[in-house]
Amino acid sequence: MPALTTTSDGFLLHGEPFRIVSGALHYFRVHPGLWSDRLRKARLMGLNTVETYIPWNHHQPDPEGPLVLDGFLDLPRFLELAQDEGLHVLLRPGPFICAEWDGGGLPDWLTSDPDIRLRSSDPRFTGAVDRYLDLLLPALRPHLAAAGGPVIAVQVENEYGAYGDDGAYLKHLADAFRSRGVEELLFTCDQADPEHLAAGSLPGVLAAGTFGSRVEQCLGRLREYRSEGPLFCAEFWIGWFDHWGGPHHVRDAADAAADLDRLLSAGASVNLYMFHGGTNFGFTNGANHKHAYEPTVTSYDYDAALTECGDPGPKYHAFREVIARHVGVPDEPVPAPGPKLPPTGVELDGRAPLLPLAGALTAPVRTDDPVTMGELGQHTGYALYRTVLPASGDGLLHFAGGVGDRAQVFVDGAPVGVLERERHDETLPVRVPQPGARLDVLVENMGGVNYGPRIGAPKGLLGPVSFNGTALRGWDCHALPLDDLEAVPFAPGDGTAVTVPAFHRGTFEVDTPADAFLALPGWTKGQAWLNGFHLGRYWNRGPQHTLYVPAPVLRPGTNELVLLELQGTAATRAQLTDTPDLGPENTW
Repeated sequence: MPALTTTSDGFLLHGEPFRIVSGALHYFRVHPGLWSDRLRKARLMGLNTVETYIPWNHHQPDPEGPLVLDGFLDLPRFLELAQDEGLHVLLRPGPFICAEWDGGGLPDWLTSDPDIRLRSSDPRFTGAVDRYLDLLLPALRPHLAAAGGPVIAVQVENEYGAYGDDGAYLKHLADAFRSRGVEELLFTCDQADPEHLAAGSLPGVLAAGTFGSRVEQCLGRLREYRSEGPLFCAEFWIGWFDHWGGPHHVRDAADAAADLDRLLSAGASVNLYMFHGGTNFGFTNGANHKHAYEPTVTSYDYDAALTECGDPGPKYHAFREVIARHVGVPDEPVPAPGPKLPPTGVELDGRAPLLPLAGALTAPVRTDDPVTMGELGQHTGYALYRTVLPASGDGLLHFAGGVGDRAQVFVDGAPVGVLERERHDETLPVRVPQPGARLDVLVENMGGVNYGPRIGAPKGLLGPVSFNGTALRGWDCHALPLDDLEAVPFAPGDGTAVTVPAFHRGTFEVDTPADAFLALPGWTKGQAWLNGFHLGRYWNRGPQHTLYVPAPVLRPGTNELVLLELQGTAATRAQLTDTPDLGPENTW
C-alpha cells in the first residue's frame, strides 16, 4: 500500500489523517549550495511538503547520452536534503512542465521534429518519454516513500486539459510510472474548469485543481467533478511571473493569506505556487506566445513567500500565521534576512568585440540560404549569419518568415537596425556603401515558448533573405556557444564608447561572500557571468534592473565579472548592491 492514500474527503499518510501543506521549490532554479537553507525555511513557515517539477530538457539534453544528475540537476541530493529536513515531496516530472521554463521542459531534440505530435499518444513521443523514464526512475526509486524516501505523490502530465484530450496518452503515462516501480499516489492537475478537468484527468487518479482566487467556487467545481476524495489545490497562485517590457507583478500578502485561510478552512490541501521562485539562470527562461511573443525575465522571484535571494517576505509571515491556525508551525524563530555584500563597484576595463570572434568560437556552416539555430545544433543563446551584399545603395532587406527571436543587423561592421519577433518584423531599410559589403545578422534566442501550440518554434533566421527583391545566397552560419569564455582575448579599453557587440571584463575584491544584486546603469542588453557562472540576461527595457548574485558564486579575494553587451555602451562600471530592483509593481 502506498504511504499516501485517499479517503472520501482527505488523505491518510501511513494510515493517519494528513493534510498536504506544500510549497513549490524548483531545485533547478536555486543554487545547490542554498538548497538546505531554502528547505529549512520551508519547514519553519509550517510546510510539511515541498513540490518540484523535473525539467526533462536539462536532464536529457542528448537523446543518446546519459541522464544528467549533478550540480543544479542533482535531484537525488535535493530529495535527500528534503528528507533530512523532515519534509515530504511531491514530484511533477511532466513530461511537460510549463513552469515558464525554456520549452516547457520538453527537449529541443524532440520538439524540433515537426512530424512528432507533442503531448499525445503518438508512439514517437511516448517512445521518447519511455526512454527518458527508463533512465530517470531507477535514480528516483530509492527516494520514493515505498523505499523509505520522502516522495509521497507523483503528478501525471501538467494541466493537460488546457492542451488536449488524448486520454490514451494520459493512461500511457500513468502505466509508465506504475510499470517502473512507482507505487506512490498519482495525481493530475488542471485549472478548476469543468472542461479542463474532464480532458486532463484519469479514472482512479486524484484530480487536483490550480487557481489563485475564488476559492469557494474553484473547490466547488472540483467537488462537482469528483464527488469524493481529497480537495487539493496543486497550484495556489500567490504571485506571478514577469515578461520583458511589462510590469513586475505582485499580489497583496493579506489578500493571498485570506484566500489561503479560506482554502484550509474548507479542509483542502494546498501547494503554494511559488513558496520560493528562484532564478532563470543562464538561458533557461521560457516565453509565452499568444498574439505576440513575450519572453520571460531572468528573475523568477514570483512575489513568493521567500524572495529571490531567500529572505522571508511579507507573505512568509502572513502565511505562517494562517498555517499556525490550521495545522501548527514549528516552535522555532522565524528566519532573519540573510547577509548582503556591501555595495561594491566594478570597473570593466577589458574589451573584446564579438563579431570578429565568430570563427574562433565555431567553424561556420556554409549554406545557400540561412538555416535555423536548431539546424546548427545551437539551441540557446546566439547565432551569427554572414554573407555579402551584391549591390550598393539604399534598399530594403527582407527576412522571409521573420526572425527568432531578435536580430541585430550590421553592414561592414556598422549597426543598421534591429528586428524582433514580438513586433513581427520582417523588413529593414539599409544603405549599402559599396557592392560586396559584408552583411552580419546576430540572432538571439530569447527563450523557448513554454505553453500552448508554439512549443518548439524555430530560432535564428527563419527563411531566405533578400535585398531589394534579390535573394542573398551563400551564407556562413556560425553557432556561438558561450559556455566557455576562457579563450576570449580581452584587451585594455581605450576610454571610447563601444558601438558594437562586445565582451567586457573587470575584477573586484570580496572579503566575505554574501548575496548581492548586479546593477548595470548605462548598459543596455546582454548577458552577465560572475566567476564563470552565468547569471542570465539583462535588458534596460525592464522591468527587472538587477540580477541576483547567489553568495556561493562569489569567493574571498579576487572575483571576475564578464558582460556581453549587445547594443554598445559608453559605460565602464557596474555595481554590486544590497537591494534588488525588479521594477515598478503591478498588483493583481
